[in-house]
Formats: sequence, C-alpha cells, structure tokens
Amino acid sequence: MGVFTYEMEVTTKIPPAKMFKAFVLDGDKLIPKTVPGAIKNVELIEGDGKPGSIKKITFGEG
Repeated sequence: MGVFTYEMEVTTKIPPAKMFKAFVLDGDKLIPKTVPGAIKNVELIEGDGKPGSIKKITFGEG
C-alpha cells in the first residue's frame, strides 16, 4: 500500500465549500457516475461516513 499526493489549482465559479464536498466528501459516489470504471470498490473500514471515518477506495485499471 502506498500514499499518493496530488496537487492541482483550478479556477472555477463554484464555491470552494461545494467543490470540497463534491470531490472529497462525495467523491466515491460522484466519480463512478462521471468516469465509469475509475473506482472499482469503496469499503467503509471504520466509522459511519462522517469525519474521522476511514474508507478504502480501490481504483479501476488504467
């Protein structure tokens, strides 16, 4: 298992709080709908999905 860091700056008219919610909090639900095959599986390891929870995300091939 490894740790990946990715940083990108994007200019948008969407408020930062809404972007954070979409990509970070709801990303495991949003990304499979917009990019099919990007996420293979999401497993909740610990918690109930609220802050402090741990999710295991398995990405698709490619």
